[in-house]
Amino acid sequence: MSNYFKHKFRGKSLGEIIGIVIFGGIFITGLAILFGFIIMWLWNWLMPMIFGLTTLTFWEAVGIFILFKILLGGCNFGGDGNSSKKSKSSCKEGGKGEFSKWKHYDKFWKEEGNEAYEKYIERMTNETESND
Repeated sequence: MSNYFKHKFRGKSLGEIIGIVIFGGIFITGLAILFGFIIMWLWNWLMPMIFGLTTLTFWEAVGIFILFKILLGGCNFGGDGNSSKKSKSSCKEGGKGEFSKWKHYDKFWKEEGNEAYEKYIERMTNETESND
């Protein structure tokens, strides 16, 4: 997975990386707050009327969200709209999902990477020259 991050952050300055991390943290915090309020609002709107249950506070709603994520969200179940075969296979791989293919990145880059990259650049330059 470290190869994945090396690849994604290649060519970025330290300031850009810090900005991405800070923005990501603020974004995730905002989503957590939003999900907490949505779950609290839906629960307090529906559950007391339908089942006679008590209302929830914000932190109780966040706790329910985390509990459901732990119970139902493991191994990509019920997630991205792909087939269940994909979800089961990523669970068998230890839950690595898309990151599992990056274990071959260094070996590929050492063996074929530079040559393949140069061919790609040459092909792209030829295409742009022929389009002009």
